Amino acid sequence: MNDLFADLPPSATADEQFVELLARPGIRIERIVSTGHRSPPGFWYEQVSAEWVLLVQGEALLRFEDQPQALLLKAGSYVDIAPRRRHRVDWTSPGRTTIWLAVHYGTATDSD
Repeated sequence: MNDLFADLPPSATADEQFVELLARPGIRIERIVSTGHRSPPGFWYEQVSAEWVLLVQGEALLRFEDQPQALLLKAGSYVDIAPRRRHRVDWTSPGRTTIWLAVHYGTATDSD
């Protein structure tokens, strides 16, 4: 048995933490820990597989290139992101641990 809240990084770390929790053909599950992190200016994620993401703790602003308004995610919010749908993180709670659970699925989860 493992714990999603175990081994969290210090609250003021320079980099986000990505921990792979499970990987099988066609699916990869990871925990992402952010503390005030955001996507670099001008950067957009454009993954070849789909991604279902759940915000477990904290808050974040998730922006899609094809939508005028960013989505405010709070604990319990989840979204399914289609393959190649450009998105970015505009903001995560500064000074507070934000925990994401990301499920990458589809045929190309190993190359995202």
